[in-house]
Amino acid sequence: MSSEKVTVNEKFLYDIWENQKFFKELKTKNGQPIEIIEPGNRNADLSGPDFKNARVKIGNITYKGDVELDKQYGDWRVHGHYFNKKYNKVILHVFFSYNGKYPFVFTEDGRKVQSIPLLRFLSSSLKRAVQKSINHNAEAKYTSMPCIGSNYLVNKDLKLDYLRELGVIRFRDKGRKYLDRLKEIIYLKELRLREPVVNYEPDENFYNRNFSSEDFNDKKLWQQLFYESIFEALGYSRNKDVMRKLARTVDFDFIYSFKDESNYVDYLEAIFFSASGMIPDVPNLPDEETSEYSRKLYQLWDQTRNKYDGETLNAVEWNFYKLRPQNFPTIRIAGGVRLIDKLVNKELIEKIIGILDKKIKDVYILRKIRDMLMIKAEGFWKSHYVFDQEVNSDIKFFVGSTRGDDIIVNVILPILLVYFEVFGKDEYAEKIIKLYSDYSQTSENFIVKEVSSVLSLNNSWKVSVIHQGMIYLYRNYCSKKKCAECKIGEKLFN
Repeated sequence: MSSEKVTVNEKFLYDIWENQKFFKELKTKNGQPIEIIEPGNRNADLSGPDFKNARVKIGNITYKGDVELDKQYGDWRVHGHYFNKKYNKVILHVFFSYNGKYPFVFTEDGRKVQSIPLLRFLSSSLKRAVQKSINHNAEAKYTSMPCIGSNYLVNKDLKLDYLRELGVIRFRDKGRKYLDRLKEIIYLKELRLREPVVNYEPDENFYNRNFSSEDFNDKKLWQQLFYESIFEALGYSRNKDVMRKLARTVDFDFIYSFKDESNYVDYLEAIFFSASGMIPDVPNLPDEETSEYSRKLYQLWDQTRNKYDGETLNAVEWNFYKLRPQNFPTIRIAGGVRLIDKLVNKELIEKIIGILDKKIKDVYILRKIRDMLMIKAEGFWKSHYVFDQEVNSDIKFFVGSTRGDDIIVNVILPILLVYFEVFGKDEYAEKIIKLYSDYSQTSENFIVKEVSSVLSLNNSWKVSVIHQGMIYLYRNYCSKKKCAECKIGEKLFN
């Protein structure tokens, strides 16, 4: 265990902390004894400190508050704890490796917190046990599918045909969701309601209404749907809800009103970072504690805020914990505003639809669409993950090819399917289904890994329709033990 860096399953780390499996007395770097009176209660929330309501005696003082456990000392900053108010009650920072840069970290409110390297206080046997835990992934919460060990009896072609069928079902489900949202946007505009400021429930007139294609003629209706959906997709699983909330808070008509400004992207960044609640409190901080960029955003926001009638989110709503810095919401918002610029000023939707008329192979059509969605890093966020810390090496993309794949499969193609079906363009709708069925992607998740492994389908998941079918199979059948309703299960268990 001579390496400075150790990768360990965090559940193992929690167990060590909860059960106080220490070989010798805990001490601070300057020799003060640390007594764990109560380790605290494990925090079930995805965000915030790992243990709540702990009691820890450091030297002669007993503290009551939260404890944060990280794999490495630097995770405190990498995960954004130092500017997240949820961590302001932390009384002890524990990390797993041997050494940290300093014996303390700072909270968002500027308080210094003791930081200790746990590995120095473990027995040799426990260190060996920890080594066996290395690279265990916390996402292993997914239980094996009931047909594991027996589905080899089912023909591979039957499995793949079934997954394609489920993939199309999932695709059409997405389309129905987008159509429902379009209708909802129409309803809100007609009643002049603003969300999420006003809570509302559609009445029976909405549910019983027969919409015609003429109801969907407004171009900005589709632009708003693309805008909301792209922001949600950029949020990944950890921030998709708050990204969707931000998109619905910052009304499309409001951001559209600034489209002719020569520095439109700057305006968008000022609006979104201010509405997100993540921008530093520039007026109340000395200049040396803010960047020129932050001051510029504040000045632009000051010029526009009187026209804004949405709410301002709280910074604690955003999750940085357990995210790669490249996936921080700050970077995703930077990418999102540039896609809005393409949507509003560069005819993104029209150009995507125009590509469908080109007499080129489907693979080139999809490649051109993905190229349109990829956003190269530029400006302030090319060299920053958060407002007050530069990165060691420049960021290359705000939206890369993998995220572009995800947006195509989950946003662009299903919305285009709805668009063509609404306006009766059946030939184009069929082409969208074909593009989806033939599309290949390179990203996978833990559900797809599980299903691929259990069904012995190796790299079949790289075809998007099968990838999506695996997700649908797992969520709607495997995880609910509905084997009798699954075509694979039917072959095995009936």
